[in-house]
Amino acid sequence: MAKRVHRPREDAEFAFILGMSRVPVLAYFTGTWPKAVEPCREMDLVVGDIADTHTGRLTVVRADITRCPVATQRYGITGAPSYVLLKEGEAVAHGTGLMTHTEVREFLSGHL
Repeated sequence: MAKRVHRPREDAEFAFILGMSRVPVLAYFTGTWPKAVEPCREMDLVVGDIADTHTGRLTVVRADITRCPVATQRYGITGAPSYVLLKEGEAVAHGTGLMTHTEVREFLSGHL
């Protein structure tokens, strides 16, 4: 996972990161249960690359569903991996499942 990806340990830290960001936020939700681990690991590489290539234009947050239950509920996350693109604190796009680099860039297009 890239160093540019924030990894909050709890909801308060997640909210703090969102509040401090002056650019859109890609919130990437992961899970630790057996069926979620491998897809989330695969997406760690993709999301890390996206964070590196969008430095200064996008804040990327990797939130564990079990550590950030309030954010998980607020954004309607029901599985992992899932994604929410936030602009000024409001969700403007939702996604779920494995995505390629191209699919993530398309997910972000028009919002950055």
